[in-house]
Amino acid sequence: MTDLAVRGVTVRRGRRPVLVDAELAVASGTWTVLLGPNGAGKSSLLRAVVGLSPYVGSITVGGTEVRTFTRRALARTVALVPQQPQVPTDMTVAEYVLLGRTPFVPLLGVESAADHGAVCAVIDRLDLGALVSRRLGHLSGGELQRAVLGRALAQEAPVLLLDEPTTSLDLGHVQQVMELVDELRVERRLTVLAAMHDLTLAAQYGDRVALVEAGRLVAQGTPDDVLDDATVGRVLGARVHVGRDDAGGLVIVPSRAGRRSTPADPSGPVQTTPPSTEVVP
Repeated sequence: MTDLAVRGVTVRRGRRPVLVDAELAVASGTWTVLLGPNGAGKSSLLRAVVGLSPYVGSITVGGTEVRTFTRRALARTVALVPQQPQVPTDMTVAEYVLLGRTPFVPLLGVESAADHGAVCAVIDRLDLGALVSRRLGHLSGGELQRAVLGRALAQEAPVLLLDEPTTSLDLGHVQQVMELVDELRVERRLTVLAAMHDLTLAAQYGDRVALVEAGRLVAQGTPDDVLDDATVGRVLGARVHVGRDDAGGLVIVPSRAGRRSTPADPSGPVQTTPPSTEVVP
């Protein structure tokens, strides 16, 4: 079992608490999405889970406290796609994705055929084949994002953490990435925890959502239970409308306070008054 449990977790940046007394449970094989404004504490929670931020409280994966993992064992268990990755710009995409296999390579050893096979499979599924020889420093933002996701997926860790995974991606690759993560969640029974801003994507892919406000988890549950006009408006400070698409999925869109009348299009047809037919005596 690879359940993820967060109990009474507080994270500080210096003396300032950025996450306070967080409680969260992500069941094995499910996808939970963290939603909230910038600076609310979403990334801080993800960094604590992967051992990059010290914390007070308890974080367990499969019942084992994260603090007790060696770095190598933790990398085999939890993979993170960071929001702002620091990458070696001279490394090729193929070399970078292969780094995801590092936790499985013996000390002073080399990657096995199985390691290379896992990397090839990820490259194929993320449509990275045309980029394998490109240097990371020469990629667009969206291309780099897919390479970073590729490295994380190559780890084949049972817990996947995503921090704004669709940043810089065009719509086609957004759908590709979200569908791929969901397919892998089912195939490998991945436990997925993602911080996102896109409310509609969160509602359509997340089994559960958790709203984070000023460092506190203020609402948790299914998208249907949590995402309504009033709650989203209060936490995110935005006016939205929550509706449904043709398939019944939730769609959350901004709602304007008022609409101004649209001036006539000067390039449109000119309205003319027909000539009078009245006979003047």
